[in-house]
Amino acid sequence: MNASYSPSGVCVEAAPAGAHGFDADTPLSLELARQFAASGYQFCVRYLSLGPNEDASDLSASEAQDILEAGLALMTVQHVREPGWSPNAAMGKSDGQNTAAHAKTVGLLPGVNIWCDLEGVANGAAAQDVADYCSQWFEAVSAAGYAPGLYVGSDAGLSGAQLYELPFQHYWQSCSSVPEIPQRGYQMVQTLVPQPVNGIGIDADQTQTDQLGGTVRWQVLTERV
Repeated sequence: MNASYSPSGVCVEAAPAGAHGFDADTPLSLELARQFAASGYQFCVRYLSLGPNEDASDLSASEAQDILEAGLALMTVQHVREPGWSPNAAMGKSDGQNTAAHAKTVGLLPGVNIWCDLEGVANGAAAQDVADYCSQWFEAVSAAGYAPGLYVGSDAGLSGAQLYELPFQHYWQSCSSVPEIPQRGYQMVQTLVPQPVNGIGIDADQTQTDQLGGTVRWQVLTERV
């Protein structure tokens, strides 16, 4: 696999198609992460704080280490505002800078996917404002060395063609009804999980290769390579 190694014993690699994982808004202990690994999950997507200050319920450096030590690969997604929010360019830059700073704090390596959660956009929001938000978020995260990805949720405010015109090369399809990404498609697909798994609420995710040969990039222990 295409991997970038770090002296800290972790690396970033291109994920294979067909890997099963989950996203969760609940912190994972080492024991809980091991339970998920034993249940057949291969990766986890955890949240980074939206604002400048880290929230106690979001991913920490110690939790990131526990997830990796349990044998799970790791990616992150930034929280989104409450439904009905109105994106703009300045907000996108600020949010992107915040998530990049949090990613560095928790020990994420350059090149790993960090996902922008695009959903719940206000009715009537101008498509250009939404696109400007996404583009500025992308630029801020990319400038920090990470691989920006876009989670397309319900009420994303953009059509499939408009989503494709954004600078992203990584797209994650939510479990809601969302547009297809023309010419590229999605690299990860989310599925609703109605009941708790190992005692917490999750959504399931599966990786795939998109139409242009692109895949998600996750962080793992070097021993797994």
